[in-house]
Amino acid sequence: MKSKIKAMLHPIRMRIIQTLLDGKEMTAGEMAEKLQDIPQASLYRHLNALLKEEILAVVSENRIRGTMEKVFALSATLESATTKEVEEASREDHFNFFFSFIMGLLGEYEAYLQEETINLKEDGVSFRQASVYLSDEEFMDIMTVMGEKLMAAMKNEPGENRRLRTIANIVIPATEKNQ
Repeated sequence: MKSKIKAMLHPIRMRIIQTLLDGKEMTAGEMAEKLQDIPQASLYRHLNALLKEEILAVVSENRIRGTMEKVFALSATLESATTKEVEEASREDHFNFFFSFIMGLLGEYEAYLQEETINLKEDGVSFRQASVYLSDEEFMDIMTVMGEKLMAAMKNEPGENRRLRTIANIVIPATEKNQ
């Protein structure tokens, strides 16, 4: 599997990347404030993995009490590199990308089910499938609206009445034999 995409498919790494969308630059400490449920050692381990794959870049350093604090941003070449990897990926690679994505979701769902008390209805747990007939234009309209709503929600800061939620979206066109 291609290395950048494989590195990005880890759920914690996806969340780190999301904190840096829209050209944001942050220190590890600032990310830790936003990603409060991730232990500091895990955060640093995943930051290092993203740096190694050149998904993140250190854009500056600040001297703080005798140590250097790194400021991170998404790599300037990330979008073109991952686009190239996706275009050059084999069918097996694409299956592995999808499998890794699904396994990450399964891990999150399993962790939720292991909580001492759960209430699927109150917690808003759901998974559903809808098969719809859409023109390419109708499909792009829906995807644009959903994308805008999700991007806006991803900018929310942790708060007293906010709970971290994973929203996953999968789109698979029907094959001729399944229509």
